[in-house]
Amino acid sequence: MSSSSSRLTDELQCSICLDVFTDPVTTPCGHNFCKTCLNKHWDNSQTCNCPYCKDTFKHRPDLKINTTLREVVDHYKKKSPEKKPEVVCDFCEERKQKALKSCLVCQSSYCATHLEPHLRVAGLKKHKLINPVRNLEDYICQKHERPLELFCRDDQTCVCPMCDVTDHKNHNTVPLEEESKEKKTQLMKTQKDVQQMIQDRIKKIQDVKHSAEVKKRNTEEEKAARVELFTDLIRSIERCQTELLEMMEEQQKALKKQEEELIEELEQEITELKMRNTELEQLSHTEDHLHLLQIYSSLCSSRDTRNWPEISVKTDESLETLRRALTQLQDTLQEKLTHTDLKRMQQYAVDVTLDPDTAHPHLILSDDGKQAKCGDIRQKLPDTPERFDRYAIVLGKEGFSSGRFYFEVQVKGKTEWDLGVARESVDRKGEIILRPSNGFWTVTLRNENEYKACADYSVSLCLRVKPQRVGVFVDYEEGLVSFYDVESSSHIYSFTAQSFTEKLYPYFNPCFNEEGKNSSPLIITPVKYNK
Repeated sequence: MSSSSSRLTDELQCSICLDVFTDPVTTPCGHNFCKTCLNKHWDNSQTCNCPYCKDTFKHRPDLKINTTLREVVDHYKKKSPEKKPEVVCDFCEERKQKALKSCLVCQSSYCATHLEPHLRVAGLKKHKLINPVRNLEDYICQKHERPLELFCRDDQTCVCPMCDVTDHKNHNTVPLEEESKEKKTQLMKTQKDVQQMIQDRIKKIQDVKHSAEVKKRNTEEEKAARVELFTDLIRSIERCQTELLEMMEEQQKALKKQEEELIEELEQEITELKMRNTELEQLSHTEDHLHLLQIYSSLCSSRDTRNWPEISVKTDESLETLRRALTQLQDTLQEKLTHTDLKRMQQYAVDVTLDPDTAHPHLILSDDGKQAKCGDIRQKLPDTPERFDRYAIVLGKEGFSSGRFYFEVQVKGKTEWDLGVARESVDRKGEIILRPSNGFWTVTLRNENEYKACADYSVSLCLRVKPQRVGVFVDYEEGLVSFYDVESSSHIYSFTAQSFTEKLYPYFNPCFNEEGKNSSPLIITPVKYNK
């Protein structure tokens, strides 16, 4: 505080309560006090004098509030922060001094000078002294007028020694210091809990910001990939369109040539037929009977000509060629779409290792945790809650509760298998039904060529080729699980609009051996990025 501000505070301070004036009044001698403080002082005094300069007045002045000073005080209070009022000594008659201690027995506050008897006199030394407080009545039992020194744990209230032997007899009472110490311990624990809650929320804010940033980055990457994809598609469409136009132009030229050849041939036959008709007309009127008989056979005999009603311009072949070209274009575009999607998903490849603690006792895992096949002998393994006990299932060690991840599995040579992801809390004992509502998102193979997606209702899948390597992609926030035939870059199936609330683990089931028919292992393979 500046020196000028400090001096102003002193000038606006009542010398009785040592606080800033409240309803200031002025004595005939020119000194200012709080109206309440001055009236209380005169009520407790036999003479009517100024508490500051000791001037005595014959008659008690009629105090009027000093409105000008009150406006100055109000302005000062608005501009200056309110300070906690000091506790003053109850026994200072002139300028009040700051209290050093308050006595609960005497119910008074003392400055250093007036506290001296409590530190010296034997009887007073037994009094209960506390740090100075203004509201001493709150520390005194209103019923027995004794200090509140105990705490009743049964009634959760402060009591005095008299209460302890009367109203609170046989209650669990302890000294205030002991209860306060315990409460402080609880407060410290609560404070730690609150601090932890603050830290948790700060971390949550950071997680939300990080998740938003990751999502933004992924969106930008996906946007760039889509732009690249559609640029490629536009180029493919333009190239195919050019090829189609060229093909149509060639077909049109071929049709025109065919048309011209047919017309030329027809016109030639018409000319020949006209000449023959003229000869026949002439012979029908001739009198040269010998000549008529000699050439009759050659004129009347049929000549080799085309069966013109069956001849047409061959347009069907051209249309079929165009249809095949359009189909090929559609297949090319679909292949490019799937290939680009798979290429993008492969960017989220993770290193997956099988978890032996979850493996069914019939399963044989490789030392590197990358292969699983079903053996004929049930191994003696502890039946822990994590282990599957009925089906030849094993989960990956690593779980995922956010973001995107992708892995690939070789299924070559197998007649049956299951692949996908499962949530952490799935049932691992007894009968298991593969469906999302039970925590499984899987695709299965049965009987060598029966592929199904295990949705809430089983979906049969018609695949053009038998997959040798299957890619599994998960987008946790988007609720997406997709399956791909890696080698043909073709889409197999997708679970969409799912809601994930737990960790998801890669799920594998090589299925039982079937007397060697299904002995090939499921192999987690390194991802080879498609170009």
